Formats: sequence, C-alpha cells, structure tokens
Amino acid sequence: MPENRSARTGAGRVLSVIPPGAGAAAMSTGIVSVALHLAGIEWFSLCWLVVDAAIWTLLVVVFVSRLFDDRARWVGEADTPPALTGVAATCVLGTRCVLLGWTTVGWALLGIALIAWLALMRSVLRHWTTPTVGVHFLVCVATQGLAVLAATLAVATSTYWLVVPALAAFGLGLIFYVAVLVNFSYNQFRIGAGDQWVFAGALAISALAAGKLAPAVAAAGWPEELHTTLQVAGVVIVSLVLAGYAGLVASEIRWPRLQFDIRRWSTAFPMGMTAAASLTVAVSSDVGRLRPVGLVLVWPAVAICLVLLYASGRRLVRAMIPA
Repeated sequence: MPENRSARTGAGRVLSVIPPGAGAAAMSTGIVSVALHLAGIEWFSLCWLVVDAAIWTLLVVVFVSRLFDDRARWVGEADTPPALTGVAATCVLGTRCVLLGWTTVGWALLGIALIAWLALMRSVLRHWTTPTVGVHFLVCVATQGLAVLAATLAVATSTYWLVVPALAAFGLGLIFYVAVLVNFSYNQFRIGAGDQWVFAGALAISALAAGKLAPAVAAAGWPEELHTTLQVAGVVIVSLVLAGYAGLVASEIRWPRLQFDIRRWSTAFPMGMTAAASLTVAVSSDVGRLRPVGLVLVWPAVAICLVLLYASGRRLVRAMIPA
C-alpha cells in the first residue's frame, strides 16, 4: 500500500495525529479570550486571541489536508459529534472578532460556521448512538454558537433581521440539549476522560446565547415580554450551569483523572464558557451578583488552558520525531 503523502514529513505526522475533537482547543482558548475581555483584562484577552487564531488556522490546514489526502478518514470523522467542534470554534472566534469591531471578519466566520453546520449536522444525527456521552452535547454547542455570533453581529451592525435566525438557533439548541440529556450516561461523571464537562458547557453557551439575545431583541424593538423572557432564561440557565459545574468539580475530586487526554480540552471550554456566560448575563439581566462569579471562574479556565497548551505542544513535538 502506498504511503500517504501527508505523513512523509514531520509536519505531515503532526497533521495526521490531530483528532477531530481538537477543535475544542480553539473553542477553549477563544472563550477564554472572550471572558477576559468581559472581565476588562484586554491585553491578556488579546494574547489568548492570538493563540486561538493560530490553533483555528492549524485546524483549517488539517481539514483541507485530510479532505484531499485522506478522504476516507475525512468522511469517517465528519460522521462523529467531535467534528462539530470546528463549527463552535469558528463561532467563538467570530464573536471575539466582532467584540473587537472586526465585523467583516465576523460575517465571514458566521458564513463558514453556518455552511459547516449544515454540512455536518445531518451526517452526525444520521449516525447517532445511545447512550449519549459528553461529546454528544456538541450538537447543542455548535447550534448555540451560531446563535451567539448572529446575536452579537445583530447588535454590532444594527442588522436586526439576524435576531430571527439567532432565536431559532437558540430554541433548536435547547431542544438538542434535552434530546441528549434524556439518554445521557451519568456514569461519565465517574469515568469520562474530560468531555463529560460539555454536560455543563452546552448549558453555559445556551446562557450566553440568551444573554446576547436579550439586548438584541430590545435593540430591534421587539416586544418587551420577549426581552424579559430572555433575561429570566439567562439567569435560570446560568444557575443550572453553576450547579452542574459544582457537581463536575466534585466528581473530579472523587474520581481523579490526572493523565493527559485530548478530551481535556472539552473540560477547559465549559469552564471558560461558564465564566463568559456569568459575566454576560450579569449585564444583560441586571444581576450584579453574577459578575464576581464570572471574574473568579475565568482563572481556573486560564490555568487549565495553560496546562493543556503545554501538554498538547509536547505531544505534537513528539509526533514530529520519526519512530
């Protein structure tokens, strides 16, 4: 059998060992950048934005490389929930860019994310398995990512027709969450390798979507009742997120899993997203007590991202060394 040409060089070996779920690294570093921006620590937020953009670019290279060099693997990975990390990562990066005023980039990334969502979601749902585990919640995360980016763009550019698809994505994301939850194996709290945290992360991005949609519908002049409903939804969902976060921390203490696994990036993302959601809902729903919560929770997310960057970097360096 001829050798796959993408694996002949050190760079090719790196591309070959990156799993589809590696998009969680871009999701995590991106949301940490967003949370630090919301916390008012802009210089540090921009540092994480650079890291996020670099990881996202690497993942695009991996995507294109497999599309042309290893089509069978590309097709096989597109059937699995981890493939949706690319959609969510693109939405998070786009949201951070819009917060910087780079709305043109935000529009471009929204288009890319939507196309990827349409291309992947049908395949992922067609190959659905039960019982569900943490990665299955990515159907919610990817969908709510579209809602967050669309709502952020709606306010930043006064393009209020975007509120309609954003609300639709928000509602669909909640439906996806419930559909995964009813088949979720809670044994994952004991044996999960890191992605069990998406149990809370999917709710956290749903809260962030509510927090972004509340000012968007108000700015669009929609009924006050809808604005109030979204405000209440944001607070309720954040409260559920914090309860889930506490339960997941307790499970980590009870059943420590300290070895490195790429799925640990799916732990970092919910931690950062919980901080970002708390900070956003604190403003959008006028619940000031949530801001200190977000300011505290951003730092564990920063810490675990630093550890994972080091561990992931070591693994990639080793992959470049011929066996």
